[in-house]
Amino acid sequence: MNTTTVAFPGLGIEEFSFSRVAFSLFGKDIYWYGVIIMFGVIAAVLHAYFRSKREGIKVDDLLDLTIFIVFFGVLGARLYYVVTTLGNGRYHSFIDVIAIWDGGLAIYGGIIAGGLALVVVSLVKKINVFRVLDMVGPGVMLAQAIGRWGNFANGEAFGYEVAESSPLYFLRMGIVSDFTGSEMKYYHPTFLYESLWNILGFVIITLLYKKKKFNSQNALMYLCWYGFGRMFIEGLRTDSLYVGPFRISQVVGAVCFVVAGGLLVVGLIMRSKGKLDTLFGGLLVAPPAPLLAEGEMVSTEEADDETAEKFEENETHEEDPAPVRDDNQEEKETQESEEV
Repeated sequence: MNTTTVAFPGLGIEEFSFSRVAFSLFGKDIYWYGVIIMFGVIAAVLHAYFRSKREGIKVDDLLDLTIFIVFFGVLGARLYYVVTTLGNGRYHSFIDVIAIWDGGLAIYGGIIAGGLALVVVSLVKKINVFRVLDMVGPGVMLAQAIGRWGNFANGEAFGYEVAESSPLYFLRMGIVSDFTGSEMKYYHPTFLYESLWNILGFVIITLLYKKKKFNSQNALMYLCWYGFGRMFIEGLRTDSLYVGPFRISQVVGAVCFVVAGGLLVVGLIMRSKGKLDTLFGGLLVAPPAPLLAEGEMVSTEEADDETAEKFEENETHEEDPAPVRDDNQEEKETQESEEV
């Protein structure tokens, strides 16, 4: 029906309806889902650009990274989804397989494929891959927070019906869409839970970004934070992808949380013991300040101190009066000269 009707009575939002189609282009419907996903990608790229100077990444290298990460990220997200839904009988042609405009992207597939593309391009261009991870990781979290609203526009990715006794009952979402029956029922808005969780994580990482102790710390914080939240939120969803009795995304989320959290702890311990320079040729060692595109380190504090010293030195030269010679001293020096 291409129409989604929703309501959030606990938040005072009554029923309203909207079309899943944003506009048509050359006779093809373009869905809000795809438009919102694109907004998320743009936000991630802009964030990476904002962080590129601090990480010493040139704009040309950033553009190359963007092209490959976005392309393989989308390809991986679709491939992951197709592979895990092959038994549903929905793929009858190659067009069905690539029809991302109808939905069907799995974020973990995008992270895996995009991450591999990031590593390969960084190695080929001889860029510090750990700096690139820090530059890109938090932006991906922001893109995910935005992208979840594409699920909202599609009327999908919601959870079980909310019990009145639930502490989250005030956030209940009534919905009627292509993925529900014709009667409005009230479900967990898991898209909203994950979006809010990612925004909170993005804010925290942003506040701590400049205080990182080693390269890749911010990327690990992203994986740890996202994995922990997804591990619980996925348990509320009704459309999870399964392998046997296990929800794939829940398992992957738990693995991300444990592995990334463990690496964070190890990295901080090794940093405190001064052993990071022995790993990966010292690429994990984070400088105390931003880098220029040429790789030159610039310490903001040192620069400020140096400027202050020069200012004080100039003030000293300007304020100190020229020495005044004493007349008696001159007469004494003359007498000494004549005696010699």
